[in-house]
Amino acid sequence: MVAEVVRFLGGRGTVVDMTIGAGGHAEALLESGVERVVGIDRDPVAIELAKERLSRFGPRFVPMRARFSDMPAGNRVDGVLYDLGVSSMQLERPERGFSYRHAGPLDMRMGPEGPSAMELVNRAPEEELSRILFEYGEERRARQVAAAIARARARRPIETTDELARVVAGAVGRRRGGPHPARRTFQALRIAVNRELEELAASLPRTAGVLAPGGRVVVISYHSLEDRIVKRFFIGESSLEVLTKKPLRPGAAETTRNPRARSARLRAAERLERAEETA
Repeated sequence: MVAEVVRFLGGRGTVVDMTIGAGGHAEALLESGVERVVGIDRDPVAIELAKERLSRFGPRFVPMRARFSDMPAGNRVDGVLYDLGVSSMQLERPERGFSYRHAGPLDMRMGPEGPSAMELVNRAPEEELSRILFEYGEERRARQVAAAIARARARRPIETTDELARVVAGAVGRRRGGPHPARRTFQALRIAVNRELEELAASLPRTAGVLAPGGRVVVISYHSLEDRIVKRFFIGESSLEVLTKKPLRPGAAETTRNPRARSARLRAAERLERAEETA
């Protein structure tokens, strides 16, 4: 949703891109006249790719490897952008372990720190796995999937994405023409491994605090769990005025070009001028 991002944030002073990825949104913002983009990502590979892509902008692009919750306080900024979830760049690299469509190590970490999905799958108690799948993946058959994982890992550790995908498919079956049966399981594990919801909830108040009066925050989410956190925060934060009464969705042309965008929801809010007086 590059056009929508530029509509809300284009031409401003300093914009923080909290999920720089390969730098696509940042590039569009810099081309729109944004004076400076601070690009944050916990993924060192993403930082290097963005630095290469945006090198022509010189000091107008400032890369920073960090998590959402590490967002620096202090200097006020004119915009903040979140493009949540896993990037296409990460999905397309089997060695990162995000995709059930490609064989690779069961990793799923967005950065090099912390336990991997393989450790979670093989060490977490069955009840905890069931909770993760139900809460983070909204998997209705979470108990069946967790039980199947427990049986499989008792025979030998589950170490690759294709092994896990087969276990899940065997537990829930596969409907012709339907989504892959492991889709929700992989989503849940990725969210748990990277603590995505906790990071988002912790960073939004910091974002509101660093916005200059008239500054805007734009969030693109890809599932209801993220969107619910953003919606509640925007409504409950007295320093912000919501600019999108309903989340914006991508057009048909964009979803045809990028099927992953089908589930995207964009929300935007602006810091009130009077908030500076009462902050």
